Amino acid sequence: MNNASLPTGINRERRLYQLGILLFLMGLLTGFLLPLMENARMGLSSHLEGIMNGMVLIVLGVIWPKLRLGRTAERIAFGLAVFGTYTNWLATLAAGFIGAGSSIMPIAAAGFEGSALQEGLIAIALTSLSVAMVVVALMVLWGVCGKGSQVG
Repeated sequence: MNNASLPTGINRERRLYQLGILLFLMGLLTGFLLPLMENARMGLSSHLEGIMNGMVLIVLGVIWPKLRLGRTAERIAFGLAVFGTYTNWLATLAAGFIGAGSSIMPIAAAGFEGSALQEGLIAIALTSLSVAMVVVALMVLWGVCGKGSQVG
C-alpha cells in the first residue's frame, strides 16, 4: 500500500515518527556544537530540547490513531506540535550561538545578553512555542478523552 492511499491519520502518524526521529537526531548532533557556541549552557538546552521534543513527536505518533478529533482539530494539533517542538530546538540553538535569551531564560542565559532585536526574537519564539505546546497538550487530552469521530 503506498502512502498516498493511506487514511490521513496514518499519514500523520508516520510523519510524526519521521519528524520525531529527525528532531531527536538533530538534538544529538547539537551536542557536538556546544564548544562552538557563545553560550554553551543555552546550547545544552537546545541539545536537550531536540532530544526530548523528538521523543514527544514519536509518542504523539504512537497515540495519534487513538485520538478522537475532527479533521480541522487534527490538522491544527499536528501543525502546532511540529511548530512547537522544532521552534523549541531552533530558538535555543540560535540563542546559544548568539548569546541571547536572558530576558526569557534567565538561568540558561545568565551572564549573556543579545541585542534588543535578538532578545525580542528569541522571546517571541519561546513564548509562541509555549502557547502552541499547551494548546497541543489540551487538544491531545481532549482527543484521548473525547467521544467524537475517530480520525484514522
